[in-house]
Amino acid sequence: MLRYLVKSWLLILYCDVLMHFRGFEHVHRAVRSETVSSKERETGSYAALCHAMDLACVFYFKRVLCLQRSAATALLLKRFGWSAELVIGAQLLPFESHAWVEIDRRVVNDKPYITEIYQELERC
Repeated sequence: MLRYLVKSWLLILYCDVLMHFRGFEHVHRAVRSETVSSKERETGSYAALCHAMDLACVFYFKRVLCLQRSAATALLLKRFGWSAELVIGAQLLPFESHAWVEIDRRVVNDKPYITEIYQELERC
């Protein structure tokens, strides 16, 4: 679990730095270009990786926003052999956007009904 936590924290930092210095386009490109690891999935489920990411957000030195957290989660899951997708959605009134991660079209790092609240804009 400690290994997952450290990797999660470093991926949050990576996404934070990338977003700050290069912008959303580079974060999007990083997630899109990350391939699913060909290694066999490690024992355990994706839930353990998502839990580690949640803990890493608690220990991060500033507030972690949903895009940063979801991009880091998608990268983490892909690196451990899960076919994860970063999904970005929005609602019109009041306008609000949100990001989450899905595996096989099932939300894994947020509430399962989040897809009913936000209309999907992008998936990578």
